[in-house]
Amino acid sequence: MAEPINVTDSTFETDVLGSDEPVLVDFWATWCGPCRMIAPAVKEIAAEYEGVKVVKLDIDENPMTPGRYGVMSIPTLMIFKEGQVVDRWVGAQSKDAMVARLLPHVAA
Repeated sequence: MAEPINVTDSTFETDVLGSDEPVLVDFWATWCGPCRMIAPAVKEIAAEYEGVKVVKLDIDENPMTPGRYGVMSIPTLMIFKEGQVVDRWVGAQSKDAMVARLLPHVAA
């Protein structure tokens, strides 16, 4: 997978909660500087790692899902596995830091 998938409130259940593989979700907005700062790293993770799905959800266009998961600041990134949140963090992190959090949840 070369690009992160854009998900919406209406596709979140199918694309994220129903996924057979772990999902890295980037909750972001176009006006968010730190979100833009980590976007290239999120894109690289989507291109470089198999066995994980990478998705982005624009919180301005899709307010229901961030509300359901208590997203109060962005960027917020969450890792879902078998429909459950297994890790989450707020704020910009390096690609290496994101990968270090993600890899324990990806099947070998």
